Amino acid sequence: MPQALPQPWDYIEPALIPPTEIDSNEPPLESDWHRDQINLLIRLLQWYWRDQTDFYVSGNLTIYFNERQLTTRDFRGPDFFVVLGAENRKRRSWVLWAEDGKYPNVLVELLSPSTAAVDKGLKKQLYQDVFRTPEYFLYNPDTQTLEGFHLVDNRYEGIVPTNQGWLWSQQLELFLGLYEDNLRFFTAEGSLVLLPEEEERQRAEAAEQALAALQAKLKAQGINLDDL
Repeated sequence: MPQALPQPWDYIEPALIPPTEIDSNEPPLESDWHRDQINLLIRLLQWYWRDQTDFYVSGNLTIYFNERQLTTRDFRGPDFFVVLGAENRKRRSWVLWAEDGKYPNVLVELLSPSTAAVDKGLKKQLYQDVFRTPEYFLYNPDTQTLEGFHLVDNRYEGIVPTNQGWLWSQQLELFLGLYEDNLRFFTAEGSLVLLPEEEERQRAEAAEQALAALQAKLKAQGINLDDL
């Protein structure tokens, strides 16, 4: 039997191949609010894009972008991020070399007294110069201040807010703004993006209003539904 020809990967030492399955390495969140806000943004986008399969959304999950991260500790874990054109499946972390080198399209950091300086300084510089993430948003829950930046000629420039204080995300084709003290998404037409339970409640309220209007109309005609 002829001997099999050597393949290119036969010359690669296993130790030099970076791992592609790595656990996330993020510290505990600063507060219950931070956890709930991250989960809210994730649930909203997953439900709004429920018919799409080409995106990945997560939060407080490590992004490994340096193959030598095990020794350099060169990785970051944004509070919330979206990658477009990615397979929509669960992951232990986001590993650049296992994802065709895709960086997030949108990043959101939720500020706290212990993270604000890094989020506005070191992380912003990293997201601009290394990640080249098109859009970066920062929200401070203590002051209810929302800031947004988009890449223009490889530099972050501020996104001009609307009269409501909303910021347009060209990547998501949605606004980010405040609603009942939480960061929420709004459509281009200005409608609040709803959770599934909010949609169900809205339908129930609309049905009740329609029934009440019908009862009032019939009563004006001398007809009582209870008598039918």
